[in-house]
Amino acid sequence: MKSPAIVIPEGCTEVLLHACCAPCSSAIVEWLLNHGVRPTIFYFNPNIWPREEYEIRKNESKRHAERLGIQWIDGDYDHASWCQRMKGLEQEPERGPRCQACFVLRLTAAAHKAQELGIKYFATTLASSRWKSLEQIEQAGHLAEQSAEGVVFWAQNWRKGGLQERRNQLLKENQFYNQQYCGCEFSARNGANTKPLLRAQMRVAKKQHQSQLAKMSEEIVERLHSSLTSLLLPPSSLHLPLSSLHLPPSTFLSPPSSFLSPPSSLHLPLSTFLTYWPLPDEVDIRPLIDQLVAEGKTVVLPKVTGDETMELRRYTSRADLQEGAFHIMEPVGEPFTDYDQIDVALVPGMAFDAAGHRLGRGKGYYDRFLAAHPHLYKIGVCFPFQRVAEVPSEAHDIIMDEVIS
Repeated sequence: MKSPAIVIPEGCTEVLLHACCAPCSSAIVEWLLNHGVRPTIFYFNPNIWPREEYEIRKNESKRHAERLGIQWIDGDYDHASWCQRMKGLEQEPERGPRCQACFVLRLTAAAHKAQELGIKYFATTLASSRWKSLEQIEQAGHLAEQSAEGVVFWAQNWRKGGLQERRNQLLKENQFYNQQYCGCEFSARNGANTKPLLRAQMRVAKKQHQSQLAKMSEEIVERLHSSLTSLLLPPSSLHLPLSSLHLPPSTFLSPPSSFLSPPSSLHLPLSTFLTYWPLPDEVDIRPLIDQLVAEGKTVVLPKVTGDETMELRRYTSRADLQEGAFHIMEPVGEPFTDYDQIDVALVPGMAFDAAGHRLGRGKGYYDRFLAAHPHLYKIGVCFPFQRVAEVPSEAHDIIMDEVIS
């Protein structure tokens, strides 16, 4: 008789499940609940880099647990201490000694949390990844259990029993954020160019250009207004001062000779604009917004309404605004729903490439909204140092019609 793919330890009705992310947890949690085992999620992953990536994965894990009504526990995030523990192992390959040390650190924390909560068994979703060594994970789990009396590591290959296929289904059904690398900076650099790595590079570039941002914004706003008036990009907006950049020149975009032409479907003169209220690290287009309103144009701004959605509201003056999600100033008042009347969308981003690919902040608000309203003429707005050679792209990423910097 064939043994079952997943075997529940004798007497196990509750487990502390160390979770690395929502996608890897989803099928495991579903299986546990369906088989009478109540999971408590323990999110402890100080290896994840950068902090922005960590927060995205953490929030997705928390959202998943809350939807299911199961307990979710936030472990400490101390990446500096993690780096200290990995010192001397930075150049080790994936599945090497660095990964082993990382597993031991994280699973030891899980073992002690289980002991603290009086939960006998603990397990990890790390054992669902085909990129990780099951042998290393099992060894790390057994070392961890030795440090916490009374707890037992549930060593299990969570890829079996159809869980890998179910994971992929749940990933799509729940629209989970699906990371492109394991977590630490070393795994990111060992792979292809990744969005989190590029975001980190852009944050460095912004700090290097901090004193120039206000002046850059003034110049970009002038080009934007000229372009919105004529819908012709001035040549100067397409050339990059590579000599002024402090990051490696190969990182950035060579000056393109042309960009996509405006579609004939646009009704001139333009009358309705979707814009954005800038964060401190975005091009400050507030003077342009007020100028458009003064010219009698209709201006609408986004307002975040949920984990995955945003709506539009009309802007008439700065008195319309109050601080909303992610500390962004958002408009109050009634939603604007006459989407067919919008001519142009000005879209911020952390980086853009010559093909119009955009790097956002990872939540997907603009991509989902723009995908639902494909008629909008999309202009990406960024600083010159945010024009790069290539932005990693996925099928759901929306391409800009123009980029002005």
